[in-house]
Amino acid sequence: MSGFIEEFYYGNIEPQECCSELKNELNKKLRILTEKEEELYSKLSGKEKDLFVTYTSAYNDFLTVSIADSFISGFRFGAKFTYDTYVGEYSAAYKCITIHGISQGEKQF
Repeated sequence: MSGFIEEFYYGNIEPQECCSELKNELNKKLRILTEKEEELYSKLSGKEKDLFVTYTSAYNDFLTVSIADSFISGFRFGAKFTYDTYVGEYSAAYKCITIHGISQGEKQF
């Protein structure tokens, strides 16, 4: 049986699908965006359509990188919280080391 990290590594877990608290709102906004895009596209002709397609493609590329960056930053931020909770200067483990005079090189856990 594989664990959460392994399932995540192999792409079997999609964070937005299992953790999104705004899924309904996001779907509503996407529906509006799609309707407006189709309406605008239908009013364009020739080179304007080509320019619009190029623009939307570039914007989608930008969003892909931006969302990935936000995910990575959020993951690292959460890891810092976890580290600070268990290892940081104000954690119970750190206080135990300080109170009992155990050097940080000794293993106690």
